[in-house]
Amino acid sequence: MRIIAGEYSSRRIEAPRGMNTRPTLDQVREAVFSSLGGMFEGGSFLDLYAGSGANGLEAVSRGFSHSTFVDSSREAVTVIKKNIQTLKCNDFCTVLCMKDSAALKKLSEEKFDCIYMDPPYAKQKNAEILPYLSDHEMVKPGGRVVIESAKEDEFKEDYEHLYYEKDKVYGIVRITYYRGR
Repeated sequence: MRIIAGEYSSRRIEAPRGMNTRPTLDQVREAVFSSLGGMFEGGSFLDLYAGSGANGLEAVSRGFSHSTFVDSSREAVTVIKKNIQTLKCNDFCTVLCMKDSAALKKLSEEKFDCIYMDPPYAKQKNAEILPYLSDHEMVKPGGRVVIESAKEDEFKEDYEHLYYEKDKVYGIVRITYYRGR
């Protein structure tokens, strides 16, 4: 696995071993970041269900000023910290080893420019998490929530502070975009 563009372009990063983590494919990550604008000048990124941390590290590489990584797996968190150390971007990263609900509660006062949600497909709680993000206004106006899911999954409901924007299918993966109001 590698960082695709930006400051750390082409740098290799590790992924946790085994079948518990399913890293986002490079071509999907490239398509997502291109649709978000390609390169950025600051902003905060939340990589929920971070796995290897590839999405949050891609965000920092492309100009986001800070990424917060959340994963409940100690093995995944160890790999994320190693990847951060390898890229020497410790000052731009926060890593939380906790479940999604605990992390969201801890971060509920923060506002993010982008939240990337890539839970294990069989364990998705998007129907609970999207309303929580809206109710706590965790996405800045104009900010985005990006959901990676199985292509069969659809999320089109609008919320008070989030509205469905679009989705795109890449092979077996569906990427759904919400925008903050």
